[in-house]
Amino acid sequence: MEEKHVVDIKNKKATFEYFLIDEYVAGLVLTGTEIKSIRDGKANLTDAYCTFIGNELFVRQMHVSEYRFGSYMNHPAKRDRKLLLTRRELRKLQARTKEKGYTIVPVLLFVDDRGYAKLKIALARGKKFFDKRQTIKDKDTKRDMQREIGRR
Repeated sequence: MEEKHVVDIKNKKATFEYFLIDEYVAGLVLTGTEIKSIRDGKANLTDAYCTFIGNELFVRQMHVSEYRFGSYMNHPAKRDRKLLLTRRELRKLQARTKEKGYTIVPVLLFVDDRGYAKLKIALARGKKFFDKRQTIKDKDTKRDMQREIGRR
């Protein structure tokens, strides 16, 4: 059973470009105007990726629009934002990303029932061209099956 959140910002490109292996839910260190923009749904994960700086995990290139009622205290739109995970999870992710072909991509940005912004990240491995063709083919057959069910 999947929970429904008020704000669900998905990274559709991630599931097309990568095989998602492990998923984690991480908290985000945000400023006041950033969380207000996210609650308005003004964020984009398309070009975002995660990287380690020292022993800390950061999300880069995640676009959070400036808050419309923010004054001179508004945030930069594409700053690096720290992710909050347990030390064990961080060590595991850092070890896996040192292997060839693995990366960490953000999959979903949501606001939980307590009002905190959370980012679902995934350990991922890049798809080859023929894998992407197979993904498109699977999506087309699924859509055709749904149409057939709808006609009946």
